[in-house]
This record gives sequence, C-alpha cells and structure tokens, in this order.
Amino acid sequence: MQTTIRKADERGAANFGWLDSRHSFSFGDYFDPAHMGFGPLRVINEDRVAPGGGFPTHPHRDMEIISYVLDGGLAHKDSTGAAGVVRPGDVQRMTAGTGVRHSEFNASDAEPAHFLQIWILPAQTGLEPGYEQKHFTPEELRGRLRLIAAPQGRDGALRIHQDAEVYATRLDKGETIRRPLAEGRGAWVQVARGALNVNGAALSAGDGLAATGPGELIIESAGEAEALLFDMAL
Repeated sequence: MQTTIRKADERGAANFGWLDSRHSFSFGDYFDPAHMGFGPLRVINEDRVAPGGGFPTHPHRDMEIISYVLDGGLAHKDSTGAAGVVRPGDVQRMTAGTGVRHSEFNASDAEPAHFLQIWILPAQTGLEPGYEQKHFTPEELRGRLRLIAAPQGRDGALRIHQDAEVYATRLDKGETIRRPLAEGRGAWVQVARGALNVNGAALSAGDGLAATGPGELIIESAGEAEALLFDMAL
C-alpha cells in the first residue's frame, strides 16, 4: 500500500474576516496542480465561520456536497425548498446536479461555527438536485467506522451518486480500527480532531493521508480523536 500525507499547515488558506478556511485541495484563489483532489474527492475545506457570518446565496452544479459540523450550527436554505440548521452530529448532503442555489450562515450571533465542507464528483452529470440530512450519535461513531454516506444510502447513510463510501469515527486513546482496501480503490483519512497513527504515520488535526490499495489501513488513536475516512474507486 502506498501512502502520502497532506499536512495541515501546508494547506491553502483564505481569511475573509467572517470566514477562516483551510483547503486540502485547490479551491477558489488557491491553486496547486499537485493537489487537485484524490479520485472523485475534489474538496475538503475546514471552515470556521464567525458569529453572524455566512455564505450568501450562490450556485452549484454537478457536485455532491457534504457538510460535517464539528462545533456550532449552520443555517441552510436552498432552491429545492430545504431549510434547517445543521449541528454537531448532523451530516448534510446536497446533490447540486442540474443546478441549485443555496446559502449557509452561522446559526448563532454569539458562537463560531466549525465544519468540514466536502465535495465529491458524481458518477454522472445532470442529476436532479436533492437534499438530505441525518443525525449520527457519538455512540454510533465510538470505536468503529460508521458509514455516513454511500451509494443508495446503504445502512442508513446519506445517499451519494458515486462509487465512494464515507465513514466517521471517534476513538479513545489506544483504540485501533482496521480497514482493508481493495485493488483499484483509494482511501483518504482526514483528522478532524485529536491525533492518529495511520500505518505508522503520525497525523494531527487537519492532516490528511491518501492511500492506494491493495492493503490494509491500521488506524490507532494517540488520544481522543475524530476522523473521516473515504473509500473510493480510483
């Protein structure tokens, strides 16, 4: 198995006052031809939105957009008619398809919001726009890989239109989980909080690790940690 590490402090950065964002892959004004995505995984932005701040209504198309909230809340509204607040434990999926317009604002005027914005290229263009939101308790994530997004919404996950599976986990110090990776597939591990050792590599919050199969991922927590794992066809 081949692995490469994307360190948190090497990511692209943008700060607009109301938004402090870190880009694992090229995004907006940040362009790095060596970091354009991994397989169908096109964007992982770690966003911190100031109280009262947010993204005014803007368009998207032909993208699967997932929001994974770590702290605070995001008030969402889009042109499919969906509206609500996404809080820690909630995971939101928006299929932009033929075109959708949406806005996202910090739901609080007093507390910051912290979330991961994830874009996955769909397997086909021109899909009907759609929206979905589900809640996953800390107990569902504890000590295991909990599927949160997958084709057909398997096992209670959000439905995405790509041969990709997204898992979330919370680990206590010393806990270990293993994930086999088949030939022709790739994995990306994104550390949201805490620290992990993945196949012997030390990762801290904001770090990402790319792996190509075949082989096995061995993920061990160096303390309390929260992470996402993407298993995708390459």
